[in-house]
Amino acid sequence: MAPTKKGGEKKKGCSALNEVMTKEYINIHKCTHGVGFKKRAPQALKEIRKFAMKEMGTPDVCIDTRLNKAVWVKGIRNVPYHIRVWLFRKHNEDEDSPNKLSILVTYVPVTTFKNLQTVNVHKN
Repeated sequence: MAPTKKGGEKKKGCSALNEVMTKEYINIHKCTHGVGFKKRAPQALKEIRKFAMKEMGTPDVCIDTRLNKAVWVKGIRNVPYHIRVWLFRKHNEDEDSPNKLSILVTYVPVTTFKNLQTVNVHKN
């Protein structure tokens, strides 16, 4: 039998359909530290994809073309240090896919990254 928390209460898991959209801030500089120059932009996109999978809990991730251009705007070597994205969880249009949900990651342009907070929007 698995040990429970001190109060005897079990942690409830949240449903994948409850949290539909979230606005996140990603520090790409931390993800691409130590990566060779010619692999930085592709590695940044892989890290954004991995971050979206971890946050939303669905392995099917689509990256918007505006986000791709925002990562590649300064070339393969000079990836932006920070980026703000919207993560949308939606029903998968592809009938052949084993996953019911997919994630769309889009770019949100911001002027400054000071005092940004994560914003969750629940569909009611």
